[in-house]
Amino acid sequence: MADTDVIDRIASPARGETPRTLERRIVDLYQKGFPLEPRPYAAIAKLLGSTEEEVIAALGRLKENGVLSRIGAVVRPNTAGASTLAALAVPEGRLEKVAEIVNLYPEVNHNYEREHRFNLWFVVTAPDRRRIDQVLREINAWTGLEVLDLPLEEAFHIDLGFPVQWD
Repeated sequence: MADTDVIDRIASPARGETPRTLERRIVDLYQKGFPLEPRPYAAIAKLLGSTEEEVIAALGRLKENGVLSRIGAVVRPNTAGASTLAALAVPEGRLEKVAEIVNLYPEVNHNYEREHRFNLWFVVTAPDRRRIDQVLREINAWTGLEVLDLPLEEAFHIDLGFPVQWD
């Protein structure tokens, strides 16, 4: 069931709500508190005054448009498999192409640009450390860039819900 705070924040849907509005409401309300039940999209639809099919279609559009990369649980690092933070110092003009190579790996769940000599950062998750090392070696080979591997030394709780700025 969805968290109470999420339910309390849901305004009743306006008549004639557009899919764009539905997409925004899904992203704004379900970065946390995703329903843990057999038909979560039906539960979301019920709370948003929509249908399960409309919710699934809206999520598909969000994925197609690059707003969502995945829907899934976030678990404490290294409790279900292994993970590491990695970074590359990508020369100017190659960032987009190198990011495309990094994104080819299903073990990379996101990457982002930073204003630093190491300007492309990404997280690698895998069943074990051996597979992480293999992915990092392959990224090094494909890009010709040395991968900085930053395995977790001390865990901190970080709120992974981000405010979304819609146009």
